[in-house]
Amino acid sequence: MKLFTPIKFRNLEIKNRVVMAPMCMYSAENGVVNDFHLVHYATRAFGGVGLIIAEATGVVPEGRITDKCAGIWNDEQAEAWKKIVEFIHQNTETKIGIQLGHAGRKASTWNGKQTSLEENGWITVAPSEIPYLEGERTPHALSKSEISELVNAFKEAAVRSVKAGFDVIEIHAAHGYLISQFLSPLSNVRTDEYGGSLENRARILLEIVEAVNEVLNDNVPLFVRISATEYAENGWNVEDSVALSKILKEKGVDLIDVSSGGNISGAKINVFSGYQVPFSHQIKKEAEVKTGAVGLITNATQAEEILQKDEADVILLARELLRNPYFVAKSSWENNEVSFFPPQYERGKP
Repeated sequence: MKLFTPIKFRNLEIKNRVVMAPMCMYSAENGVVNDFHLVHYATRAFGGVGLIIAEATGVVPEGRITDKCAGIWNDEQAEAWKKIVEFIHQNTETKIGIQLGHAGRKASTWNGKQTSLEENGWITVAPSEIPYLEGERTPHALSKSEISELVNAFKEAAVRSVKAGFDVIEIHAAHGYLISQFLSPLSNVRTDEYGGSLENRARILLEIVEAVNEVLNDNVPLFVRISATEYAENGWNVEDSVALSKILKEKGVDLIDVSSGGNISGAKINVFSGYQVPFSHQIKKEAEVKTGAVGLITNATQAEEILQKDEADVILLARELLRNPYFVAKSSWENNEVSFFPPQYERGKP
């Protein structure tokens, strides 16, 4: 099966094409990950996934979605991540990446609701003074100098990530978080060089990509997660995503991780098994770039079909790996394929 064949990005070879998608765990303290995260990620590594992409990790404190989200804006946080990375490298064949992000106007929340300033909430930032939900605090519109500071924060976070040993860096430009807010003409109404045309709205992302790539080498590839569409009239759409992906490829991005939605509250999305795969396929074909497919992919047969149809290069699993950490190992047994399984557990193989 193609699902169990290796794939290479720069000099990094990933042993199979199953990737654990980043999922927030809301379990860090002051941005510092802990033993829960070690067990959580190591279990999926023991289960045989080729690559883990760790949860959205804030590059600055106010960039976290919640005050329990992970961070990597200081060395203490980086050291905590390093412990997890080293354990996975020493005990499995799995590679591990980190998703660097900033939540923008969707920060300072808990259970989907904005946290008040009296309850450890904070003032959010955005490209424009447009809140995500009616009644929320108006976000602060970033100045050009503040944008430059954030670009540098992504770069510094990448430096710490590389020192911590991460194999892949992913930039979170999806789901209505800060970079996604800049990309959309519905949440970005700026009139300076960061607003207006697609090229201007993409400027912050391209500056971040260039800054991060400066600290990477041929052994550490760069991924970008995007929302292919925001499901809104006159909003960001898949044609925009194709155009952006062409530019990102030219800028040295190795894979486009294709998701969708998240920027417009109340957007109507027809959700079904594999509903985002057509976006991955279109971007892969028209932008001629490697893509990852994600979204209610739940079994190896479905994943293999996506790969065989050349609709994506890797398969990202999210909820399925929460339900079944050993998805890859069990699927390989069922299909007479080989995937990593801890030698300590060999007696459990059928």
